[in-house]
Amino acid sequence: EVDFWIIPIIQGFVQIEELIVNYSESSDDDKSSPETPPQESSCVDDIHPTFLVALISRRSRHRAGMRYKRRGVDKNGNVANYVETEQLIHVHNHTLSYIQTRGSVPVFWSQVGYRYNPRPRLDKSENETVSCFRAHFEEQLKNYKKQVIINLVDQTGREKIIGDAYLKQVLLYNNANLTYVSFDFHEHW
Repeated sequence: EVDFWIIPIIQGFVQIEELIVNYSESSDDDKSSPETPPQESSCVDDIHPTFLVALISRRSRHRAGMRYKRRGVDKNGNVANYVETEQLIHVHNHTLSYIQTRGSVPVFWSQVGYRYNPRPRLDKSENETVSCFRAHFEEQLKNYKKQVIINLVDQTGREKIIGDAYLKQVLLYNNANLTYVSFDFHEHW
């Protein structure tokens, strides 16, 4: 009976924009090759198609907190500062969706101290982490079917301990619906 007084809210972002792609004018020679003869446009929409683009980000209420204060996974498999971002594109009566999720590395870890970029540390053993890691990815796979994990942790510096623990958990989980990719920004900087 209190539902009337409760206002549903999300912590996130929503933006919807209409985009028109205006191709530059060029000759028929530029538009086709000898194998494909020039084609007449069948409608104005083909010349200047209109796209409706929506970007929606939703931040989880579980394990939300300040960076450096809230890290890792909890006993229920929730990761710190988890965000789901969906990009929707609508064109010619077709809607396309692309979903990306991000969050803290799903192992028990923390960063103690107030100085900038404190050294990370593992808070629980590999065996203590397995069930929570599994819970996190079972929920992910239930919602999204297949996942490509992109590990953005520094693979050689102070974050190496976290990256190694993450990879070890992925290998222990051994699920064919997970693809693991390590991408170190520091290498490409």
